[in-house]
Amino acid sequence: MRHGKKINPLGRKAAHRKAMLSNMACSLIEHKRIKTTVAKAKALRKFVEPLITKSKNDTTHSRRIVFSHLRQKQVVTELFGEVATKVAERQGGYTRIIKLGNRLGDNAQMCLIELVDYNAIYSNEKPKKSKSTRRSRGGSKKNANKTTDLETASENTLPTQDNQHAESVSDESTLTTVVEQGTQEEVSEKVDNSETSKQEDNQMAIEEKDDKPKDKPQKEESNESAEKKEDKSE
Repeated sequence: MRHGKKINPLGRKAAHRKAMLSNMACSLIEHKRIKTTVAKAKALRKFVEPLITKSKNDTTHSRRIVFSHLRQKQVVTELFGEVATKVAERQGGYTRIIKLGNRLGDNAQMCLIELVDYNAIYSNEKPKKSKSTRRSRGGSKKNANKTTDLETASENTLPTQDNQHAESVSDESTLTTVVEQGTQEEVSEKVDNSETSKQEDNQMAIEEKDDKPKDKPQKEESNESAEKKEDKSE
């Protein structure tokens, strides 16, 4: 019979049990959730929740009391700083135990113990909805005005496009005229060169013709002298 046995010894001596709960409380405050057995989580909840309540009153006395249980300065500063501001509006029930099933080997019941305000999934805070604006009945008129404005804007932009097209066409025509002028000049130069070459060829042919008759009398004279020599020899 276990009458009056309010504390679960967890199979440990008193000093060992206090040191274990102190280390588990420091890990919970630092990491915001830890995985352990259900029996240890229930003992840890009784140990850590009074310390969180003490952290709401940030005085030297309360800090010393909490430090006597936790024995870690960094954890105490985090508890009185970040955690205390997060839990300021809550009146109790700072931790939550979520059962995970039995552990392989000894078949012990496992659970996850966490600080309630650091879980976004189970939090009661609802996401803020965006304000919906009511549309007035004259919305169709506004749409009609917008369409007319767009049409006028498009009409105003069309002449500019036509002008750009006309400018591009004029630029192309000027380029073609320049190119045609250049080609005509090249053709005229080629024709002049061909004419000059023809004239030079004609002059050369005439000079050759003039030279040929001069050569013929010399040949004839040489033939006559040869005949005379033959007659003398006879």
